[in-house]
Amino acid sequence: MSETLSTQIVVLGAGPGGYAAAFRAADLGRSVVLVDPEENPGGVCLHRGCIPSKAYLHAARLLRETRDADHYGIKFAEPEIDIARLSAWRSEVVSQLTSGLAALAKARGVQFVRGRGTFRDAHSLRVDRLGPGQLEIRFEHAIVATGSRPTVIDSFLPESDRVMTSTGALELAGVPDRLLVIGGGYIGLELGSVYAALGAQVTVVELEPKLLPGADPDLVRVLEKAIRARFEAVKTETKVARLVEGDAGITATFENTDGTSEGACFDAVLVAVGRKPNSSGLGLAATSAVIDERGFIEADSSGGTAEPSIYAIGDVTGEPMLAHKATHQGLVAAEAIAGRRAAFEPNVIPAVVFTDPELAWCGLSQAEAKELGIDAVVARYPWQASGRAKTLGADAGLTKLVIDQADDRVIGAGVVGQGAGELIAEAALAIEMGAVASDIAGAIHAHPTLSETWMEAADVFYGQSVHLYRKRRAARTDKTR
Repeated sequence: MSETLSTQIVVLGAGPGGYAAAFRAADLGRSVVLVDPEENPGGVCLHRGCIPSKAYLHAARLLRETRDADHYGIKFAEPEIDIARLSAWRSEVVSQLTSGLAALAKARGVQFVRGRGTFRDAHSLRVDRLGPGQLEIRFEHAIVATGSRPTVIDSFLPESDRVMTSTGALELAGVPDRLLVIGGGYIGLELGSVYAALGAQVTVVELEPKLLPGADPDLVRVLEKAIRARFEAVKTETKVARLVEGDAGITATFENTDGTSEGACFDAVLVAVGRKPNSSGLGLAATSAVIDERGFIEADSSGGTAEPSIYAIGDVTGEPMLAHKATHQGLVAAEAIAGRRAAFEPNVIPAVVFTDPELAWCGLSQAEAKELGIDAVVARYPWQASGRAKTLGADAGLTKLVIDQADDRVIGAGVVGQGAGELIAEAALAIEMGAVASDIAGAIHAHPTLSETWMEAADVFYGQSVHLYRKRRAARTDKTR
């Protein structure tokens, strides 16, 4: 049985971008239908990504702190880990948040339809409901927010319960004695850290010369030191050439850059080599919307596609694939459809790796600034000089600013250490507002805090840091940009 429904806006995908777009459109007085295969809004981020992984990472950090407390004279017995209860707690966190989003959708008058949508043309969508019958939705505008999924290397992966993607890893069915993580990006390192804390011997293999390819080497060095101390092995510039399952587990063959190869056996393998957009199977060929060779939907700064009635936001539109980027794009798309002047044109989009220690950055690196012809200098403040970091046992951290020497404007920033994901917000705001280094140096920061390290880094630039000596340079008093 098929039903027909008419609405002004249909949003396909209820992740951070999709539900934000739906809620903003409803607040602007539009009738909205939100379509997603999950029981409640939240998308991959909330159901099988950002939130469950951070719950586990919190537990992992707690385990690490109890084990490290011996250094302070506090000794704990070895923790007893109830894997089933830990997994159930993660599910409770997710359930509370998703049910809250469902309540917000209802309060705003957003109609939630559980199913998978396919475009029939530029103004109609067929929804195969997870239940009886189909639904045809007629709409004035559609917002595609279908997100992304883990990339799977089918060419050499055996079909085995021992091989998992991030989705399977977050189910936490058990903790293998020996875990191979293929991919040294943020997903592999975050989940590898969880399993290592829970007792697994973790080996991570990365094809590139360093972990977290594309991230600031200064920051990665601090993280890598901690990772190598907790993982069984870290292999960079190494290729996984073959995986063969046997009675003892999965044997991996590694190829090194010098042409040599070696093998090792693992109880489980986590494939974390990236994500790809969910753009196929949407029926967009029945519209004028364009999908590029990488599978991304081409969209402009307001989210508009080549089909005037269809907008696209989030992971499905390109890098960086970040939930907070999708949220802001969703708000912009809703505003644009409502006829308001709106564009997604941020100066910076912060990125965070929630390992232990955390790593975060935004804006330009010194290398990127050089490529753009900007004469930039880096001001680094090591946490060894931070009183608060010392009291937290976190003095391996680092805070850095990238500053344009022409006008002292802050154009990039990075931090590695405890709470880096929270600390990066100040730097992102500074860059977005066009702050100069003296703005940060002159703002009084509470003591003792880790946030002081931004002030100290700015002071390092001028050679006037109280707690770290560097040659002095004159502070710029002219604030014109």
